[in-house]
Amino acid sequence: MAKRNAELSVLFVCMGNICRSPTAEGVFRERVRQAGLERLIEIDSAGTHAYHVGEPPDSRAIAHAAKRGYDLRKLRARRIKPEDFGAFDYVLAMDESNLAAMMKIRPADAAAETRLFLDYAGADVPLREVPDPYYGGAGGFEQVLDLVESAADGLLAVVQNRLTPKRQ
Repeated sequence: MAKRNAELSVLFVCMGNICRSPTAEGVFRERVRQAGLERLIEIDSAGTHAYHVGEPPDSRAIAHAAKRGYDLRKLRARRIKPEDFGAFDYVLAMDESNLAAMMKIRPADAAAETRLFLDYAGADVPLREVPDPYYGGAGGFEQVLDLVESAADGLLAVVQNRLTPKRQ
């Protein structure tokens, strides 16, 4: 995916692109919309595996996100590709395993900032990884939302600071 008219772009990545990364995409998209930056920031999500390509997010992820005002229904899973590291400014993994998988396909000359998404979470978040809720219950999906909201707020602050000099 090539950048369109966006000044910055963010790609969220988990394993299958049906739970954590689409949740991060939906939450961050809403934060960006609330900040009035939707025309400046391109947002997408992908998975390191092709298990669910073309499928919508997990129905539980959709339901829990909807309770907090996030709409994930139109999202569709896709697999990350080497070109994404040139098309996006930030490529953010939900956990160390997926970060390692991403680094295996990341071109050596890629400029994208590639790291864990929770690196942007507040100091009150004791975790470094967003746990996969797929095999658990409702509590796991709520925990994912809590973590993602915290990291989305931190990432938004970084992105806003990066965009500010461009607009002056």
